[in-house]
Formats: sequence, structure tokens, C-alpha cells
Amino acid sequence: MTEKPLKIAVLTLSDSRNLEEDRSGSYLCDALVQAGHHLAERQLVKDDVYQMRAVLSRWIAAKEVEVILTTGGTGITGRDSTPEAVAPLLDKTIEGFGEMMRQLSSAEIGSSALHSRTLAGLANATLIFCLPGSTGACRTAWENILQPQLDSATRPCNFATMLPRYREGLS
Repeated sequence: MTEKPLKIAVLTLSDSRNLEEDRSGSYLCDALVQAGHHLAERQLVKDDVYQMRAVLSRWIAAKEVEVILTTGGTGITGRDSTPEAVAPLLDKTIEGFGEMMRQLSSAEIGSSALHSRTLAGLANATLIFCLPGSTGACRTAWENILQPQLDSATRPCNFATMLPRYREGLS
């Protein structure tokens, strides 16, 4: 259990699923609660840039949300538009997240990891992590990157203890 629980929102992006069928979003919600964090909100929207931005913008502005996890829409098909929706909202990108995610995925699925455009960054001091829609990829991201980095006990550094510093310079 984490020493400093965070308020985390989960957004699933899908044209073909509803919340009841959303295994990846359910996995993330269960995993974050099991780790001791608080589920601030969960939502599913169509893979539409403007619907995504509307939900994300509301959460970015809300003090009740410190971290946003998205699942879906990070591939390269015509409907995959999560990176295009999220990137303009970011104040800073966390380049290493996508790099690390593709490296970990490569060990599991080989060169197919090239198809993922996962990304992460900060918007108004809110951490945003965009994950693939696959439950396996969400598990890989959570277990290997997110759970340890959202745990204030992880050393030498982690996102959880840095959250107050992300607000420096914001009005």
C-alpha cells in the first residue's frame, strides 16, 4: 500500500466497448485501488479528439484529480487519436514513459510494440499517462512503471512525492 494515496481518474477511449465490457479500464481501477489510491472518476468516451479533450480538460482543471490514466486509441489506425487529443494539452512531456513502455512491450510482443504511441506528461500539474487498450499492455504499464512511480516509497525518486513541486510557478 502506498504511503501517499493519489486521486486517479481513468478514461477509456473506445468506439466498440461500454463500461461493462471494458476490461482494461476495470483492471486499472482495481489495480489502483488495491495499491491504496483513490479512484476519482471513471469514464468511457468514443475515440473522438474533442470528446477526449473535453473530459481531460475538466479533469486537468479539477483539484480532485492528480493523475489521469487513459486506455485505448494509442495505435496507428485511422480511429486511433489519443496522442493527437492529449499532446496539445500537455505543458511538459515525459519522454521516458513511451520509451520504457515500448521497451517492456518488446520483451512481451516483439516488434509489434512499434505500433504503440503511448505517451505521458504534465498538464496543470496533473500527471497524464496514455496506455494502449490491451489489458496486457495496461498490466505491463501498471506493474512495471506506474505502480512503483505512483508509490511515494519508491527510491531514488517517484512521481508521487514530486507532485507538489509540479505546481511551482503555476498561478
